[in-house]
Amino acid sequence: MAGFGDIVKKAFYLGVGIASYAGEKAGENLGELRKQAQKIADEMVARGEITTEEARRLVDEMVNRAQQSVPTSPQETQKPTEPRRIEILDEEESTPTNNSEEKVDTLRDQVAALQEELRRLQRE
Repeated sequence: MAGFGDIVKKAFYLGVGIASYAGEKAGENLGELRKQAQKIADEMVARGEITTEEARRLVDEMVNRAQQSVPTSPQETQKPTEPRRIEILDEEESTPTNNSEEKVDTLRDQVAALQEELRRLQRE
């Protein structure tokens, strides 16, 4: 059973390592975002579009929004909340009636007439 304990220990260390790596990457991305936001704000201040106080608030707001947003995977958003509904038709509804057969015949006649008119127009 010592082998099982080693596997559990390695799995635990793997989880800790992954969490640590994810935290570092998030910190790097957040730092990069802050640099880019500060650069944009500095350019706007240099052009006189905003004041330094507004620039500071803008950068802080952008960083706060980035920290609060949590991306969701596409699989989570596409999962149905309830089972798919199935409609069961009665036997009477599924068999064609004379009325529907007449409609089909009428549509066939209209398609044939339109095809004939198309041929006539192409010849002219």
